[in-house]
Amino acid sequence: MFREQGLHMYKIFAVILTYSRKDLLKRCLDAVYSQTRPCDGVIVIDNASQDETQQLLMQAGYPDLDVYVLSRNIGASGGFNAGFRLAYQSGADLVWVMDDDVIPEVGALKHLLDADERLRRQGIEPPFLLSSAFTEKGDATNTPALSPYRNRIGYPGWPELLEHGIVPVRRATFVSILVPRSTLAEYGLPLAPMFIWGEDTEYTLRVTQDRPGFLVGASKVLHLRQESGPIELLSEMNPERLKYHRHFIRNKLFIARKYQRHYRRFIFEVYEDVRLLFKLLRKGEFHKVAILVQGVAQSLSFSPLIEPADAPVETLPASIHKLELGSRVSSKAVMSKA
Repeated sequence: MFREQGLHMYKIFAVILTYSRKDLLKRCLDAVYSQTRPCDGVIVIDNASQDETQQLLMQAGYPDLDVYVLSRNIGASGGFNAGFRLAYQSGADLVWVMDDDVIPEVGALKHLLDADERLRRQGIEPPFLLSSAFTEKGDATNTPALSPYRNRIGYPGWPELLEHGIVPVRRATFVSILVPRSTLAEYGLPLAPMFIWGEDTEYTLRVTQDRPGFLVGASKVLHLRQESGPIELLSEMNPERLKYHRHFIRNKLFIARKYQRHYRRFIFEVYEDVRLLFKLLRKGEFHKVAILVQGVAQSLSFSPLIEPADAPVETLPASIHKLELGSRVSSKAVMSKA
């Protein structure tokens, strides 16, 4: 059912991706369900959690909640791919996406909708709207890149909506992003084979080739666990995260090759990786050298295909089942991977 608040008459689904962080997920869900503009449905994608996430969701009693559990961890890229497609195929007009460590303020969604309304009154149809993200200490995080578009007289156009707290952006993350159905229909889904780190960058670059997305200053979220700063192989100390850096290196080179004209960005990224290689060699961190070389090598042939938003769930790289909430029966199969 559509829910109305002012002029906001959309069918909005929230999508939350989670993996073995039930306490964070509980905080995220409580914040989503506390919004001044309620969602019409909430979809949780459980990326094969190894804790009591499923028990929490079965006992919590959240209304209008659907939980889909993947048979194995297919990374953030695969999880977001699944979430977007399930929301789209459930009839969502707008899909509000985040990780389980994102805690939206109570008016975060309404502010995104207010901005959408203002933009559309001016004849602007944004491919996405983005919340402003902050750490627990108030530092800006997951900061998007300003759009390079120019106005009709040739100047950068980003200040034109600044008085309304709206800024045009291009590259962004999936930390509280609101994506219209029309964007998914036109541009398809995030690339599941990227696995982790970069799928949101690739997707937002893909959908802003012709027009910018917009950052909404009044829509604020808390992004927990972000004190470590940007992703860097040189300074990475967490062995659980270290193994994923080959994906990050491969993905950033793939993105640079795909979206930067004349390969200038790609050449710059290769140059930076060569510099990093020598730094790691000087420090004797040969295990990190192997990760770097592996990522660079994989990037040379990496070119995943874009799936449409109506792609069947059978094309996911893992089987998925829907959790039966409020029942002793834990789940029912909605597809099985051959």
